Amino acid sequence: MRKISIVLTTAILVSSCVSKKKYIALEKENGEIKSELLKTKIAKEDLVAKFDNIQKRVKAYNSKISSLKQENNAKLDIVEGFTVVSNDTRAKMRETLKNVDAEKLSKAKTLKDSMNLAVAHNLKQVINKSNINEDEDFAVDINETVVMISIADNMLFNTGSYRLSSKADNVLRKLADVINSEPSLDVMVEGHTDARTINTEFIADNWDLSVLRATSVVRKLQSKYSVAPEKLIAAGRSSYQPIAENDSRTNRSKNRRTRIIILPNINKFFALMAKNDDAIAENTFSQE
Repeated sequence: MRKISIVLTTAILVSSCVSKKKYIALEKENGEIKSELLKTKIAKEDLVAKFDNIQKRVKAYNSKISSLKQENNAKLDIVEGFTVVSNDTRAKMRETLKNVDAEKLSKAKTLKDSMNLAVAHNLKQVINKSNINEDEDFAVDINETVVMISIADNMLFNTGSYRLSSKADNVLRKLADVINSEPSLDVMVEGHTDARTINTEFIADNWDLSVLRATSVVRKLQSKYSVAPEKLIAAGRSSYQPIAENDSRTNRSKNRRTRIIILPNINKFFALMAKNDDAIAENTFSQE
């Protein structure tokens, strides 16, 4: 009996020691898990705080964008996805278009078409007020948005010369008034000759003469009448675009001419409007 009692006591003690070790291990593991949970909780709270801050900033940004969009919608419009045109300009354009031929207006399918018509109409009005009187030496042809002014050579040059005569000033002054009336214009000056050949110390042939005459006109428009040089194009056509047969003195005089082609540059017009509206927008931001 005594042996049995000793064995049972030993078994109980061994069993008790194993359970205590497991308990201590579990306690340690439990402490580590609690520590990790605490770290995770702190990290989560930090992330939540950062997220809330970002959300507030995004909300404030969206609110400002929405406010600016509403403000801009009241005065700006988008043309072809990239160009901004003020509604004040649109209103002026509509007033102008009231005076445009209804048939031409019906063909305008986009805002750009309408603006093109408005610029062309204003250009015609300037031509009509410029005292450029048509006669056999001076012809004005307005085709849609393109204005073509044909000037006989005797109004600008002496025979066979590319140097402008004194009587050219009156014509070029009126021409400059038309060009300077609208910033968004491109102006091509074309020199034309008759079919008779020419060869002098300073002029090689009709190509040379036609280009030199166009260049003389361009230089005078720039230097004396303050036409912006970036709007000007000088071109020579020689004798290869006659408007009459070169079979008589009268017909040859018709072919000797300087043609001014005035082209409304709609892209430039929109760019100018965008520049103006950018200035408005920048001023709006600076006042906030």
